[in-house]
Amino acid sequence: QVQLVESGGGLVQAGGSLRLSCAASGRTFGNNAMGWFRQAPGKEREFVSAIHWTGANTYYANSVKGRFTISRDNAKNAVYLQMNSLKPEDTAVYYCAARRSTIAAGATTPRSYDYWGQGTQVTVSS
Repeated sequence: QVQLVESGGGLVQAGGSLRLSCAASGRTFGNNAMGWFRQAPGKEREFVSAIHWTGANTYYANSVKGRFTISRDNAKNAVYLQMNSLKPEDTAVYYCAARRSTIAAGATTPRSYDYWGQGTQVTVSS
């Protein structure tokens, strides 16, 4: 079992930056591929980024590629999402998610993940 808690959301102006953190607990963390998703009001939850359990491979949605960076520190049981050049369309609740699998490749749908955090709100003003 893995428990996830996100933090770092907030209100920022367009062009600004935020760093989201996801604190994980549970004996199996470190062997889990991790991902970030987001959900805007009235929209489906969408994939943002994913990272292999070693951190060696990362994946991004086209909409955030070049602006967002996912990373992890297994010694600290943490995953991060650095978000730069934020746009109003990035406004959403951001969720951290974990897979039982170590593999992040192709894990771009919510059903690919087994554990979820409660989410943190990111609001980007124009």
